Amino acid sequence: MRERGRRRTREGAEEDAEGAARGWASPLTEPGPRRHLAAMSPAPISALPATLCDAALAVLTTAAPAEKVRLTRLYAAAWRDGRIAALGTARPPARPARPERPELRLPRDMPKRRKAQSLAGRIALLHALAHIELNAIDLAWDIVARFPTLPDGTALPRGFQDDWVQVADDEARHHALLEQRLNALGASYGDLPAHDGLWQASEATAHDLPARLAVVPLVLEARGLDVTPAMIDSLNRAGDPAAAEALQIIHDEEISHVAAGRRWFQACADASGRDAQSWWQELVRTWFNGVLKRPFNEPSRSRADFPADWYEPLGVA
Repeated sequence: MRERGRRRTREGAEEDAEGAARGWASPLTEPGPRRHLAAMSPAPISALPATLCDAALAVLTTAAPAEKVRLTRLYAAAWRDGRIAALGTARPPARPARPERPELRLPRDMPKRRKAQSLAGRIALLHALAHIELNAIDLAWDIVARFPTLPDGTALPRGFQDDWVQVADDEARHHALLEQRLNALGASYGDLPAHDGLWQASEATAHDLPARLAVVPLVLEARGLDVTPAMIDSLNRAGDPAAAEALQIIHDEEISHVAAGRRWFQACADASGRDAQSWWQELVRTWFNGVLKRPFNEPSRSRADFPADWYEPLGVA
């Protein structure tokens, strides 16, 4: 009976790859060492945007995935070392620029996912995850540019921008890791269709920072923490330790993204005089068009300071 349960968990994780939409590192309050790809060469100061919001707009309006990754890594480094110092203001686009490929379809029109044990199945899984990571880059930059204040009108402190710039940098590296593995398997991002549902959470919550935090990091990214361990197990059983290692890096680093969402949602609740737990549950019921699927990865969620009594009451089998 337990073996059948594990098998259902593995299969469910593979089926959920496209809907998992974010989650996986050590909390941003005390970031651990990250395994970086090749460091970006610093650009001349004149080549950098004047403000962080200008940098966010540059990434959001860049369609080519490789260039989106390159700019994100460059601007994140420049923000950390002070070459970009001012926050600025911006009106982000309703939708980020996207390349001609992959073809975007409605979720119901997507082909049925193959098992990850086959080469085609592994490529489909990694492609779906690369699509999630590309969207996650834009989601992180969008929150930087779109929301300058807490609900009470208080300006958000620099720590808010620091956290979400780090998230964007992580997501850029994650997309690059997955693209590298796809290339090694004879494929690339854009070869397969992808669904356009991932940006809907951004559009639905564009008016409200607490709603955005409630849904994107604390539902979608947290779901990634739940399903990724089974994907890693499946890839190892398929004889693809390189892909499994990439997903382990992603999982471990995404814990910090959930932690950032939890931390700043608490700040919003404090500024609004609301109980954070009950408000989060209310916002999820209002703005998340889906269900919170069990089983939950409670150990990884707990590392993100995301307690089970928040999400368990909303969970379904």
